[in-house]
Amino acid sequence: MARLDTHSRLVAWLKVALPLTALAILSTLFLLADRIDPEAALPYADVDVEDRLREPRMTAPTYAGTTDDGGAISVVAASARPSSDQSAASASEVLARMDTPDGSETVMLAAAAEIDNVARLLRLSGGVVITTSAGYRIETDGLSASLDRSGLESDGAVIATGPPGRIVADKMTLSQDNQTPGAYLLVFKGNVKLVYQPGG
Repeated sequence: MARLDTHSRLVAWLKVALPLTALAILSTLFLLADRIDPEAALPYADVDVEDRLREPRMTAPTYAGTTDDGGAISVVAASARPSSDQSAASASEVLARMDTPDGSETVMLAAAAEIDNVARLLRLSGGVVITTSAGYRIETDGLSASLDRSGLESDGAVIATGPPGRIVADKMTLSQDNQTPGAYLLVFKGNVKLVYQPGG
């Protein structure tokens, strides 16, 4: 009987002592835990919501399409903003690529661009660097590329380096060769100056 009383007293004591011990441990954990900084807990607090609502924009947008002559064009940008009527979009830090049906590849880098959905044109500006699979590297201030057929045209003067050497010209075009169906020609126009570099 004495043993039963001892057991009962022990159980009753443990029923009180164990919850109190658990409560003490939890209190210690909360006291020792790192304090949370409410401002640091919002990593996106710098975003100006009102500015985003006034000027909606897309981050890392992409555009890809095929041309009527069987080519392909793709555009990737750091950011883009649509026009108010959605007929065009402006973009920054642009990488565009055009693959013509003859297997050639042209890559264009520009500071800015505008995609005109009405005129079906991609206009690159802010300094454009063009590289082609034929070995040309061309620099110009601005460039227009058609979105419905494979073709490019510089807005003004170009400086190029390629297999023949260094070329300075008033204009440059890349378009389908009317004499040879399926072939595409890179043509330098206006006052063209070639500095021949053997083996260049």
